Amino acid sequence: MLDSWIDTHCHLDASEFDADRDTVRHDARLAGVGHCVIPAVAASNWKIVRDLAHQFNDSYCLGIHPLYVDQATEDDLVSLEKEIQLHIEDARLVAVGEIGLDYFVPALTQSPLREKQEFFYRQQLQLAAQFELPVVLHVRRSADRLLKYLREVRPKSGRWSGIAHAFNGSEVQAQAFIDLGFKLGFGGAVTFERALQLRHLAKSLPLDAMVVETDAPDIAPHWLYATALLRSQGTPQGRNAPSQIPQIAEVIAQLRGISVQELKAATTFNAQAALPRLAALL
Repeated sequence: MLDSWIDTHCHLDASEFDADRDTVRHDARLAGVGHCVIPAVAASNWKIVRDLAHQFNDSYCLGIHPLYVDQATEDDLVSLEKEIQLHIEDARLVAVGEIGLDYFVPALTQSPLREKQEFFYRQQLQLAAQFELPVVLHVRRSADRLLKYLREVRPKSGRWSGIAHAFNGSEVQAQAFIDLGFKLGFGGAVTFERALQLRHLAKSLPLDAMVVETDAPDIAPHWLYATALLRSQGTPQGRNAPSQIPQIAEVIAQLRGISVQELKAATTFNAQAALPRLAALL
């Protein structure tokens, strides 16, 4: 087994990394992050995430993110099916993602975008089931609705696999995702002392249900975060990066009262269970 961390959700293709992407990935390796999973967000970056995964010996997902659904058309779903079909033998393609529902952005909670994102989510679940791929889920104030569609659409095996990324729901919702076959992603948000519910979950959930992630360049841990006041005074918002995984993991390990090494071994194993194609890449 790989004796290093896996960042199960890292947007290495983001423009924030354009100036120093190679250095960012190199620094992550120096920090002990041996592998990154790079999810797509729209048709425009499918080739980019694939190329980066091959360049850095990482892996990638193909999908349409709910925040990009307003720009997407049904032709993009046709293209996604063709893209998966074309690259299904690519060992670095590990999941359909990032897909899901977002009920935090006001426009996405109202017609027509609420219905449109639900349509795109269901259609992409069907593609994941068709190609027997795991899914990487965007979960923001939408856990119950995500679960509804996961129960309605099932892969041939009858059981999903994948990751509920940046999970921040209730214990009941967490258990529902676990029961369906998902691991739950924990990242920078858990480092904030005020995140009481999330820290409780990180402490109390079964260890075999957890993976670690950054969502870099977003969801910065508290030591990189600049408050609105500081930003108004000219302090830039800190940029998250995969090299932050060990320090984030240290917080989780402390919450659980276990060693960082134990957490590393468990989350590396869990990532391979969630995304089975990873095993051949590590």
